[in-house]
Amino acid sequence: MNSDTSTTAADPRAAAPRGEQMSGAQAVLRSLELLGVTDVFGLPGGAVLPLYDTIMNAPMPRHILVRHEQGAGHAAEGYAAASGRVGVCIATSGPGATNLVTAIADAYMDSVPLLAITGQVFSHLMGTDAFQEADIVGITMPITKHSFLVKRAEDIPSTLAAAYHLAASGRPGPVLVDITKDAQEGLFDFEWDPRVDLPGYRPITKANSKQIQAAAELIAQADRPVFYVGGGVVRAEASTELLRLAEQVGAPVVTTLMARGVFPDAHEQNLGMPGMHGTVPAVLALQEADLLITLGARFDDRVTGKAAQFAPDAKVIHADIDPAEIGKIRAADVPIVGDAREVIADLVAAISTLQRDREFADLTVWWNRLNGLRAKFPLGYEPTSDGLLSPQHVIQRIGELTGPEGVFASGVGQHQMWAAQFIAYQRPNAWLNSGGAGTMGYSVPAAMGAKVAEPERAVWAIDGDGCFQMTNQELATCVVNNIPIKVAIINNSSLGMVRQWQTLIYEGRYSNTDLNTGHGSSRVPDFVKLGEAYGCLSIRVEHEDQVDDAIRLALETNDRPVVIDFVVSADAMVWPMVRQGTSNSDVQYAREHSPEWEEEA
Repeated sequence: MNSDTSTTAADPRAAAPRGEQMSGAQAVLRSLELLGVTDVFGLPGGAVLPLYDTIMNAPMPRHILVRHEQGAGHAAEGYAAASGRVGVCIATSGPGATNLVTAIADAYMDSVPLLAITGQVFSHLMGTDAFQEADIVGITMPITKHSFLVKRAEDIPSTLAAAYHLAASGRPGPVLVDITKDAQEGLFDFEWDPRVDLPGYRPITKANSKQIQAAAELIAQADRPVFYVGGGVVRAEASTELLRLAEQVGAPVVTTLMARGVFPDAHEQNLGMPGMHGTVPAVLALQEADLLITLGARFDDRVTGKAAQFAPDAKVIHADIDPAEIGKIRAADVPIVGDAREVIADLVAAISTLQRDREFADLTVWWNRLNGLRAKFPLGYEPTSDGLLSPQHVIQRIGELTGPEGVFASGVGQHQMWAAQFIAYQRPNAWLNSGGAGTMGYSVPAAMGAKVAEPERAVWAIDGDGCFQMTNQELATCVVNNIPIKVAIINNSSLGMVRQWQTLIYEGRYSNTDLNTGHGSSRVPDFVKLGEAYGCLSIRVEHEDQVDDAIRLALETNDRPVVIDFVVSADAMVWPMVRQGTSNSDVQYAREHSPEWEEEA
């Protein structure tokens, strides 16, 4: 995200009116407008009634009435993740605000720029356990970049300007602004000054030149380097710079779950996704590397496996805008604090200079090893044995028929991993998912938000039958507001990822993972009937020869949302897999197969 908050004469924020009397509620909308916010997602309640009374006749920003506050939060996340702009959501006090907590925590884990505005009870009632009072500032303090409490109307413009700046700059993330009801009702002379001065908040965007040079030297010497690329590169909008650097060095690239698409899947240097369900070449490239060029990644446990045994022979270059991430899990030989786009651009320049003066290590042997792994262990899947659809095939065809310009928002679980594996991502911001928090229910509202932000793109919610039942009420929001998303329910009638672990680790003891949604006449619920009740075009697909026609019909339908119930096999599993708490060297390629990787060397 761009951290520059300077204004120019052409910037509407610089020409804002001064001295006009208005209420605090009016000031909220005026401030959002001056910040460039065009869309907000929210649900009214007692503590935000003054604000909603103002929203009623306001031309900007557009307000989209959700059916649950969690949906507002995830929609704002999807809006931000698809567009790179700050997503904004509104909720009332008490349960309205606490219903936002899951989405706020989700945004915090995945560095999503989010501005959450909540109403609070009258300031003189705070601390009395008043009706629908909750200390949302205290509740959210551990899961926001900052949480503000506003008790005076005249503080609203400066607070919203600061909150917006915090959300978008440095390492992006959620910021909460809690506004008491009397502050919303109070009158004052509106003053707008978008210049933000927050003592102690000075994100470092420009890297230390000596560290850049040290990193270039390590890259020149490495025989087995790997670019380990995380979601920070997506947030920094640095895909162009990354492509240039990777091609300049010639080393393999792995893109984490949060970074899918930031480096094109079609590129010959892309080994795919690393981690618990990563490709074998990506997992073992990291494991066998002598240098990790870590850009905007945080050594998450789902990538490293057992951290003490991760990439044991590798030196580490670690570049991140958040200094707290560097050295948190793995010590860095060259720590670099800075914005990924600027860091990568500086590395390109430093390496260009170095390449004129010296010869870099030959990577031929390294690529022979990796290409051998690619040939031996390609991504694939076994046909189902029960006659039901293969979920991998369904998801792969969604990606192929939609194309690289589509947006794919996933729920959490097996379908998330298959969507990360079997859709080819060629651009950043095409893949939206809940990575760090793993929030079931993310997909439908996130897709809704993405479609609002990018209305010309085809937007899919790839969901599981478990996830879908958590937030499908936002289909009503989509129908009423003409937001024609496409929903693919990968319906295996179970909590699939939990069931997979029960199969592999708990000897098939399927405790409370059967959802009764998929087969026969006793579907609870019947997703086709449910979709129709919401006003969606709804289809059930049970045979492989129906898959493409259903997807094409969904892509051709843009006057309403589409729900497709793909009835898939419950026995399908996500492979490869590294079991939690084990070394990545123990990656399993299939249920019965844990290869002796040394034989492939």
